[in-house]
Amino acid sequence: MDLTSKQRAQLRGLANRIDTIVHIGKDGLGENLIQQTDDALEARELIKCRVLENAMLTARETAAALAQATRSEVVQVIGTKFVLYRQSHRKDKKDRIVLVKS
Repeated sequence: MDLTSKQRAQLRGLANRIDTIVHIGKDGLGENLIQQTDDALEARELIKCRVLENAMLTARETAAALAQATRSEVVQVIGTKFVLYRQSHRKDKKDRIVLVKS
């Protein structure tokens, strides 16, 4: 799913109010971290991640790699934090994010 600029702006606004739930350290993107991120995206659709100072990759590199591994979209990268979005396919999800049309 390619996000439009309007949809990215909507998601950035929503991301301002969420806490960072994935922290990437010096071990980088291992299978456990990818699975944790995948689970978080399935439950929440929009998540904020942070690359710790001792990490080997930059936030932009990590965001791109993690988005590819989890089939999600990078919404925003600022400093050491980035936001990922992936529409949930769970039928029982009540708090689904509805994106504006372009």
